[in-house]
Amino acid sequence: MRLSNVIGGIASAGLTSFVAGQALAQQALEIIGQPQPGGMGFQPSGTELKHDIVWLDTMINYIIAGIVILVTSLIIYTMVRFNRRANPTPARFTHNSPLEVAWTLIPIVILVFIGAFSLPILFKQQEIPVGDVTIKATGNQWYWSYEYVDEGIAFDSYMIGSPATGGANMLTPEVEAQLKEAGYSKEQFLLATDTAVVVPVGKVVVVQVTATDVIHSWKIPAFGVMQDAVPGRTAALWFKADREGIYFGQCSEICGQMHAYMPITVKVVSEAAYAEWLAKAKAGDVQLSHLAQPTETRVAANN
Repeated sequence: MRLSNVIGGIASAGLTSFVAGQALAQQALEIIGQPQPGGMGFQPSGTELKHDIVWLDTMINYIIAGIVILVTSLIIYTMVRFNRRANPTPARFTHNSPLEVAWTLIPIVILVFIGAFSLPILFKQQEIPVGDVTIKATGNQWYWSYEYVDEGIAFDSYMIGSPATGGANMLTPEVEAQLKEAGYSKEQFLLATDTAVVVPVGKVVVVQVTATDVIHSWKIPAFGVMQDAVPGRTAALWFKADREGIYFGQCSEICGQMHAYMPITVKVVSEAAYAEWLAKAKAGDVQLSHLAQPTETRVAANN
């Protein structure tokens, strides 16, 4: 079942609750980016940026493993070959120039090799392209506000079960019912929000990040993006999701008492579903939770 069909069904049924709409939309979207109990590795990669990061991490780990094996082998060899029993009369030389040159040059070559791959990946993250979709994300204590800059749509996004939505940061039966109504399970408690950011698959999304009070940080691990939100300044990140699905993130800068309770939910949908959602949101057929007005606030550029 396509998300566009689900949204169309919602509109035809005359339902105006966005939370209920998300519950139906969930049937068409796989939950991809979320932490797993006991997980030790990366979340599944949802963007080219994240694929690059995983590849770089794997490559560097191979280099680290090789160095550890080499150094450990040399230590063991030295212990066996040059202990007092095997070598009762030790040599008296003070230096070995070729060896000293080698152990200086080889680390330099390794670092240059790593830099030759890591710097292009870093530059790709920091060079912001022209976006097909531009979203302004504003961090607040303790929720996120979003504005689709070119579309005139703005809303606030709260964690399901947070104090702002009548919960107490505990998985009570009432909160579990809210999660179920929104299409989630109790495993998504502390991750799911009442209103999600919706973006089209395969399109460049630029997120302008700022804050109203203290420093926050907008992070989606499966996208390989994180950007601090600093009051009075704007910064930017970008991504291009390559898989439809639901991706969770968190504020990743300690921002006060409820820091742990301001998650991020991004739904990546098809272009057709996104266009239909956008049209219905503009027309008011889709009710956005905590509807906000687009802000005209101007802040200093982060140059």
